[in-house]
Amino acid sequence: MSLDAAIRITEILLALAFLQQSIEHFHAPRNEQCLFVPRFILSILLLLGFQTQWVCLALVILGLFILKRFQGPYNGGSDRMSLLILCCLSLVLFMPTTQWKEYVFGYLALQLVLSYFIAGWVKIINPEWRNGRALQDVFRFSAYPVSEALRKWADWPRLLCLMSWGVMLFELLFPLTLLTQTTLVIGLIIAATFHFTNACLFGLNRFFWIWLAAYPAILWLQQRIFIAG
Repeated sequence: MSLDAAIRITEILLALAFLQQSIEHFHAPRNEQCLFVPRFILSILLLLGFQTQWVCLALVILGLFILKRFQGPYNGGSDRMSLLILCCLSLVLFMPTTQWKEYVFGYLALQLVLSYFIAGWVKIINPEWRNGRALQDVFRFSAYPVSEALRKWADWPRLLCLMSWGVMLFELLFPLTLLTQTTLVIGLIIAATFHFTNACLFGLNRFFWIWLAAYPAILWLQQRIFIAG
């Protein structure tokens, strides 16, 4: 995958993620609509490839107003990843040379790798994740499950312990997927399936779309390092 192709795919995926996020606010109070309707329009322009440099810059500025409105990334990790991808993409588009574009785009890819590894590390040092109790609490007490029937999963502690270890080991070993193009593709498919499952079980749909938007960067970086040399 060439750098230009990876950047363009990132623009498209980020635009789709922002469109989905913006639609959620169409029936919000007017002060929110004033932020997310323009974001929706800018995302369409980004999707179409119209003046992407300036559209991304406008999205960054609008993102700062959204941060002020909600006093931070109100939707947690997905909003932080949204801003990271948007800022990196904006910098890439304004970089004067290909070398600097590669530095910035490579930084985005490394941040994606760290997002999985650090998530796994935080979990594995927590005894409640190691014994499956953390997932039990999620299913039993949290507001996340989209169906009350899913709360019955809390009655299967061995299954949840196995699931906990599966998630932790995958996240910790994710950097090893960079060794070959095949292992990376398999790793990204597993990661995307994980995010999609969370969207179905817990309604965390934003994580699925925004993490996908960072995948072109890591696919490009793996090829750049191990194939292009």
